[in-house]
Amino acid sequence: MSARLGAVAGAPRLEAESLVVLRIIDTVLFDLDDTLHDDTAAYRTAAGLVAADVARDHAVDPAAVLRAYVAQAQAFWSNLSAEHLAAGIVDTRAQMWYDSLRSVGIDDSALAERCAVDYVRYRADVLTLFPGARACIDGLRARGCRLGIVTNGFAATHHDKIARLGLTPLFDALFIADEMGMVKPDPAVFRHACDVLGSVPERTAMVGDRYDRDIVGAQRCGLFTVLVDVHAHPIPAAATPPDAVVARIADVLSVLPLGEAEGAHRLSQKGKH
Repeated sequence: MSARLGAVAGAPRLEAESLVVLRIIDTVLFDLDDTLHDDTAAYRTAAGLVAADVARDHAVDPAAVLRAYVAQAQAFWSNLSAEHLAAGIVDTRAQMWYDSLRSVGIDDSALAERCAVDYVRYRADVLTLFPGARACIDGLRARGCRLGIVTNGFAATHHDKIARLGLTPLFDALFIADEMGMVKPDPAVFRHACDVLGSVPERTAMVGDRYDRDIVGAQRCGLFTVLVDVHAHPIPAAATPPDAVVARIADVLSVLPLGEAEGAHRLSQKGKH
């Protein structure tokens, strides 16, 4: 099966009547990158094109330039905290390109700034939604759900990215890290999103691809959680599993408890419900 409900390890066996509660979701929050669209493919493609430009003009190995930038980008986004938000992504990305170029023997800050600009331009040309993403969003809108995007991205680039993907008019609110002054997995991010959308955690779901960023923070706030397992990363053995796991965004509608009329799921009782 492509979707499964999360199970609580070691949960006691109880009669079915005492196991079930009805939870109905009417508000859904989505992560953006690698949840609604293939950001990994987009950024690697864009970085590869920049690396090829650099290699053509400076006689270096484009693969080495690409590896260096990917390492810089992965380190930055993996370690992102609220303290990083003040620097802004424009200067930060130029610094990442500068450090990448230095690793292959090029010390040129002006070139790094051009690489950063070209990277954003190249990426814009390859942005595309995952198959089934638009149908999932349209299905939720048709059911009257309130929708939000919650991203650890920066306003300087992510408003444009969201618009290019055709998502801006489909969502009731956008929650972007530097505009909030907070990053996932801070539970305050999810409480803020619920407040703005006029919902409460008990009626809200979070859908994302990162267990550590999307699922953990939402769980702490009491949201229903759906992991889109595009990376096939194992969940830590002692961690609380998501309420549901799907292989692709197209399967999200099948696991959300959207009310009796839409086939609400009866979920195992957890202490937070």
